[in-house]
Amino acid sequence: MAVVTLHASLPAGYHANSNTPSDAYLIPLSLKWTGGPLEVDSVTYPKASLEKYSFSDKPLSVVTGEFVLTTKFKVPASALNGAAAQTGTLKFQACNDRMCFAPKTVNVSVAVEIQ
Repeated sequence: MAVVTLHASLPAGYHANSNTPSDAYLIPLSLKWTGGPLEVDSVTYPKASLEKYSFSDKPLSVVTGEFVLTTKFKVPASALNGAAAQTGTLKFQACNDRMCFAPKTVNVSVAVEIQ
C-alpha cells in the first residue's frame, strides 16, 4: 500500500464546492488518477463545511483555505520495479461571495519508486 497526500489552498475569500456539493448542478471537487503503475484503493477528500452565501438560498458544502486530499494506492503484482510517475487531474470551481469562475482542471503528477 502506498499513500499520496496532496496539499491545496484557495486564497482568502474564495471557496470551492466539496466533492459532495449541495446541488446537482454544482461542480464537485474531483481527483482522478489516470496514469501510472499504481491502482487507486481510495481517495479521501477534505472535510467540507456548510457556508451561507448571498447568492444561494441554502448553505453550500464547500472547502476553503488550505486542505488535503489523500489517496491510498495498491501496488499490483504486475508493476515493474523502478522509477515511474502516477498522473491525474484535480478538477474544481473556485468562487467568491459574488460569482463563480470557470472550472479548472489541474494536472497532478507524483514520482513513485517501485521496489
